[in-house]
Amino acid sequence: MHREKETVKPKSLRHTLALMMVVLIVTCSGVISQFILYRYSVNLMEIAVSRARTMAYRLALEATDKVLINDIVALHKSLEEQLSSDSAVAYILVMNEGRVLAHTFSNGVPKDLLHVNAAEDPRFGSVKKLISGSGERFIDVAWPIFDGKAGTLRLGYSEAPYRLQIRKLWIQLSAITLAIIALALLLSHFFLKRLTAPLQSLTAASEKIEEGTLHNIHMDIKGPTEVVTLSLSFKRMINRLNDSMQRLAETNLQLNQKNRELERAHHRLLMSFSISQELAALPDLGSVGGYLLQKCKELVQCQDLALLVFSTEGHELYVCADGRVSRCHADTARQLHEKIGEVKSSGFLSTSGLDADKALAHFSRFKRAAVFPFHYHENLQGSLLVGCPENCACEKKEIQSVGLILNQVAGAIRRVMVIEERRQDIRSCLEMSSCFEGFIGRAPQMQVVYHLIEDVAPTDATVLIQGESGTGKELAARAIHERSARKNKPFVVINCSAYPASLLESELFGHEKGAFTGAVNRKSGRFELADGGTVFLDEIGEITPSAQIKLLRVLQSQKFERLGGQQSVTVDVRILAATNKNLLQEVQAGEFREDLFYRLNVIPINMPPLRERRNDIPLLAEHFLKRFATEQNKSVQAIEHQAMRKLLAYRWPGNVRELENSIEHAVVLAKDSTIGLTDLPASILNEEDLLASALPRQNILVEHEEKTIRRILKNCGWNKTEAAVQLGISRSTLYEKMKKYQIVKDSLH
Repeated sequence: MHREKETVKPKSLRHTLALMMVVLIVTCSGVISQFILYRYSVNLMEIAVSRARTMAYRLALEATDKVLINDIVALHKSLEEQLSSDSAVAYILVMNEGRVLAHTFSNGVPKDLLHVNAAEDPRFGSVKKLISGSGERFIDVAWPIFDGKAGTLRLGYSEAPYRLQIRKLWIQLSAITLAIIALALLLSHFFLKRLTAPLQSLTAASEKIEEGTLHNIHMDIKGPTEVVTLSLSFKRMINRLNDSMQRLAETNLQLNQKNRELERAHHRLLMSFSISQELAALPDLGSVGGYLLQKCKELVQCQDLALLVFSTEGHELYVCADGRVSRCHADTARQLHEKIGEVKSSGFLSTSGLDADKALAHFSRFKRAAVFPFHYHENLQGSLLVGCPENCACEKKEIQSVGLILNQVAGAIRRVMVIEERRQDIRSCLEMSSCFEGFIGRAPQMQVVYHLIEDVAPTDATVLIQGESGTGKELAARAIHERSARKNKPFVVINCSAYPASLLESELFGHEKGAFTGAVNRKSGRFELADGGTVFLDEIGEITPSAQIKLLRVLQSQKFERLGGQQSVTVDVRILAATNKNLLQEVQAGEFREDLFYRLNVIPINMPPLRERRNDIPLLAEHFLKRFATEQNKSVQAIEHQAMRKLLAYRWPGNVRELENSIEHAVVLAKDSTIGLTDLPASILNEEDLLASALPRQNILVEHEEKTIRRILKNCGWNKTEAAVQLGISRSTLYEKMKKYQIVKDSLH
């Protein structure tokens, strides 16, 4: 195999040394020439400044007499002569007390120039360097005339002649430097070529070496001692490499054979490790079982697979197949645990008897099934069950791979099984905490109700249960009865709103023969029938005033008289009452007896509406779903997320009873195993439209009520008692509505 050429060729030593010499020579020559040029320019500028100061001093002496005698013409002539005698002089002007006496400018003195420089010290001049707008540079000297008493002389000396000399010198130095650099490069090239010639010969010899032919290398290199020594050492190294490569070739043949064996083992281990890694991220037994079955189907020809997993104690068996997890009967689990425990690595089981268990009935169509048991710490954890037809095409290597994978992931399956058992324990605890005497709910409000029922149930105290319709008031009353000492006695429920006023007293207290038309026999009332037990008065706010009086007597003395009778009947009953009204407001309105209210309201229990405990809606929905799915013999198992969100967002004016009816409605209409959004009642789906339409109707009703009250009051001549009778409300309620709508009698005369 030919050696591949390198994409980037390394730089040679000769080129590197040549480059370094070039950089060194150019740098040194440039630095030296620049230093000489710099020193020359500095000295030349100093000479120019000195000459300008001398000239300014001389002109100041000459101008002293002319200024003192005010001979401006002679002064101007003297300045012009000096300007024409020296080409470097650019301008001269004489100032005294802010006034220009004489100058050499043809177009007048520039204003910006007047105050640029001044002789601050009367005895010495001041020198400043100026740059004109066109870029010309000047040495401006301000020299006092007669110690400043006769004014100041300003001399502008141009730097152009001196800078021209500096430029000529720079050109000369550059030419000399380039000549020196060229000569130095030629000498360094000759020196480097002679120095690196032996090394190039050694490099050329080493490049002729081909891979795999390291012997018979001839190198006759002459040169310095160091180079000859290097070449001999290189030749000895090649010989040693040749010996080593022969030994490596022999070893390589042995390693290739072992490599092929390791690759096969590595592939199996890699698959096992990848499966273990994937299983570690799966949350439950269903996910783990589905993933393992998918991997096993890739290894074996038979595709009818099921994963059997035993619980940690071995008493329960879970079957993972077709994306579901099912639990076998205890007898089936025990039998399979014994049969599979007798199999060492793999074997076959008869499928007879598997059809008795619904979870394994699918495998009963095969005569036999292959099992691949896996263990965790020598304890049977489970097995892979494969339905094998008569012409099974599974190979021995595939079976061995399946067994290896299952035993590798036995720990992960054990972990998931432990988590599943803990989930079931937690779920059981939650169900125990959320279920109480028929109630479903974990909300804090319901926990308060549970504790109240537990506290008052052992006593005979009267309990008043208040709450909206459908909140479970009767269920609470029955729970109090079931937890009391009277649980084996009758529990009589009386719906006070279900009987007309004429029959309610007869139903509660009974009647004598002939007490009223149609009373052909004596009848025992509900209180009498419930003797020793509990009477639950539902909708207590609907009873008539006469019935309220008799009920008050029963509460006080446990005695009453039948309708039409005179003999008192004594009973031993506990009274529980419920209402969806605010009885305290009814008492204030005169609709309910105050003494009866306080007799009933010994232990008040307020049932929270469903909208105040929305976290219990999923629990209640799941409970009703299971119940109605069983009753309707349908395979509905869950509620879709969108449908559950709709249930959680609904107001539930009918509370738990409305939720129960809604779930029954959805179960009946469900077409598959889940309840969708379209399966819910229209009242839930169209709640926003109902709310929007209810607001204007409510306003219309309020307006209509106010007009009706005003009309009836006018017709009755503002007689409140008569108006209340016609309206069918109490007098106190009429006063409240008049106050609410601000209805007053007209005071016009």
